[in-house]
Amino acid sequence: MNTVQSLDVRATINGRPMSGYQWLLLVLCFLIVATDGMDVAIMGFLAPAITKEWGISKAAFGVVMSAAPVGLAIGALLVGPLSDRYGRKKLLMSAIFGFGLFSLLCGFATDVITLSILRFLTGLGLGAAMPTTTTLLSEYLPEKSRSTLLAVMFTGFNLGSALVGFGAAAILPDYGWRTVLMVGGAIPLACLPFYLWLVPESTQFLVTRKFPSERIARTLRRVCGKDIPQAAAYTNSEQAVKAGAPAKALLSPQFRRTTLSLWATYFMGLLVIYLLSGWLPTLIKDAGLPIERAANITALFQLGGTVGALFVGYFMDRWLPNKVIATAYIGGAAFILLLASGSVQSSLFAVFVLLAGFCMSGAQTGMNAFAPSCYPTAVRATGVSWMLGIGRFGSISGSFLGGMLLTMGWGFSSVISILAIPATLAAIAIISATFGKRQALAGATH
Repeated sequence: MNTVQSLDVRATINGRPMSGYQWLLLVLCFLIVATDGMDVAIMGFLAPAITKEWGISKAAFGVVMSAAPVGLAIGALLVGPLSDRYGRKKLLMSAIFGFGLFSLLCGFATDVITLSILRFLTGLGLGAAMPTTTTLLSEYLPEKSRSTLLAVMFTGFNLGSALVGFGAAAILPDYGWRTVLMVGGAIPLACLPFYLWLVPESTQFLVTRKFPSERIARTLRRVCGKDIPQAAAYTNSEQAVKAGAPAKALLSPQFRRTTLSLWATYFMGLLVIYLLSGWLPTLIKDAGLPIERAANITALFQLGGTVGALFVGYFMDRWLPNKVIATAYIGGAAFILLLASGSVQSSLFAVFVLLAGFCMSGAQTGMNAFAPSCYPTAVRATGVSWMLGIGRFGSISGSFLGGMLLTMGWGFSSVISILAIPATLAAIAIISATFGKRQALAGATH
């Protein structure tokens, strides 16, 4: 008598060592995130050249600078439900094509309005790429090392942001800002055929959407090894999701507490990070240091964040993830207060900036690794992308708040010290996410 063999794809991935293809997928996602980081940061390096050529003020150019962040937020909010319906790979490839094409077209813009529209469209693709990459890779990583490896992937964003600075410095003097934008768009477009060929669709998505078992078996063998048995029935052991739109499911009783906790934490974290990284050079300069020194000290915040992300990811795989993240946010609040109470002339000031970045950016990257584990496959892309999308409004708020406080005459210590409040609120909010996850699991009996 023949018996139908059953294979749980999540348990299969968790129960075996990383294959060569899984490591390749990590590298590919790292490169995607790096190109994403390049195109997010590119305009900041080109603003002086563009404003000079067009003879416009920095205030007038602010429309261009704000267009991409708005697009990033909207792109993240749009991509999740589409990815949960049509697949991670399709949406990821579309996002890469979109931000590559529109970044390239930015090089042909002749006025502020055209450039703003193109940067907004570029932002839509950039906002869609990050959460989709996170979701896809998380569904192929074993849970025991998922946070660490996702943190490694996210260091690609910082690398891309740094590389575009070096590239702009090399290209601008001889070829101009248009060429920088064209190169920035051409790189992801040139890589796209390789991504189409090498990046697989998520097997967890295929199982959830009830694709033919032959398709699932072929994909799983490609990624995890040829010793995968020919199973007649593929399963995915995780909590059930009540029928309905993925976006609506996020605020259902099953996931509401988790969702609101993630949104609040990510919003508060980005508010702090963007206010510090955007306004710290000005604050340090106004406090008495030359602008070159201020820029170098601020760069330590980003450097500390890159190292902090790896540390937070490592410990998330070895302790309760949300408690690791909360501890990092509390550490960030403490070092922010030390910054506010000290002098920019102090030899410890740069150390405190480094450690504040280590904690705050480390915790924020930890959130990217934590969010995929909070939702089942059917709504995972929506959950991750909406956290990122809502968080983007925190980054916009942080940039705006810094300018408003300075306009009101707030000094260095006052502006910096108030940031300890949202950092602490982020820690409190992420702790409550644990109770939300337990509630979701308790409500999933089938």
